[in-house]
Amino acid sequence: MRVLYFAWLRERIGLPEEEVETGAATVSDLVAELRAREERYALAFSDLRALRVAIDQELTDFDAALDGAKEVAFFPPMTGG
Repeated sequence: MRVLYFAWLRERIGLPEEEVETGAATVSDLVAELRAREERYALAFSDLRALRVAIDQELTDFDAALDGAKEVAFFPPMTGG
């Protein structure tokens, strides 16, 4: 699965994207796997209230199933102006 990181997440993790092999059933499960990898992931995903997620370019929530997902993107909330 392709995992994309935007804005300060990319800076904290040090990658814009990566291919991840996962057995995660939900986005929350995927986040738990990523947090367990290294401190930089744990820091980036320390406050999920400050993050949004999209599966295959559709906004969703952290309880969403990953069945058949090809891409998951994490990013901070967007503001207009």
